[in-house]
Amino acid sequence: MDNRESATPYQLTLTNREFLQTNGVIEVESFDEHEILAVTKLGPLVIKGQGLHIIQLNLEDGKMSLEGEINSIQYSNTKKGKMKDKSKGIMERLFK
Repeated sequence: MDNRESATPYQLTLTNREFLQTNGVIEVESFDEHEILAVTKLGPLVIKGQGLHIIQLNLEDGKMSLEGEINSIQYSNTKKGKMKDKSKGIMERLFK
């Protein structure tokens, strides 16, 4: 990473609970119409709602835009820890 990239402030912009833009996205772990799990430079980000669609994703620039009915936005304190626990819970529920 060069100095310009690390000097860019992290931003997340939510407009009318229908359109979200963010930068600093490193990876998208999973997504569907109800939940998007992304890893940002500030940690894991969980976005929940209805009819969610990623309309732009550029991991080189770290930019992501999505639309839909956004009901919650949550960050985890640990890097990827929460996402691993969540996927493990899903697997456990499938095999019961």
